Amino acid sequence: MRIPEQTFAAAQAGDPAALQHLLVQLRPDIRRYAAYQCKRSSAVDDVVQEALIILYRRIGTVRTASALGGWLLRIVGRLCMLPALMFMRGVEDLRGVEESARFARMPVDELRLDLVRALESLPAAQREIVLLRDMQEMTIRDIAAHLAITPEAAKSRLHRARAMVREYLLAGEAA
Repeated sequence: MRIPEQTFAAAQAGDPAALQHLLVQLRPDIRRYAAYQCKRSSAVDDVVQEALIILYRRIGTVRTASALGGWLLRIVGRLCMLPALMFMRGVEDLRGVEESARFARMPVDELRLDLVRALESLPAAQREIVLLRDMQEMTIRDIAAHLAITPEAAKSRLHRARAMVREYLLAGEAA
């Protein structure tokens, strides 16, 4: 990864053209890093997008152009670990092993009906984003383009929708 010092300095100073040039130039390297480090190939596009967003926002924190490659490698590595960390956090959010065990013992047909009811209870915007991500397996970037919103808004909407589904399912278990 060879970035001219003047392009790097201009990007750090906030020059939009230099920053755009830097992002375009680094995208293939970031993609290669993500393809190498991420275990799931479906996560690569999301990791690339997130790494570019982080680079855009935090370019000022990188000391030199020569340090940029190592910095990006660490960012991509952390982003590739996020699905596992989110899974672990999600398991903790189930409020213990007994709640997980109740869902595991629930008849599949009953669980499916509860899930359909939970999805139907969502506002249309949240229901649509869950279906696009989890049923059609679209990436965050594709969902954002489809809905004409930012990737950040798509992630936020998806997070809220999943939280609402989880609350619905847990409330149904308590009843």
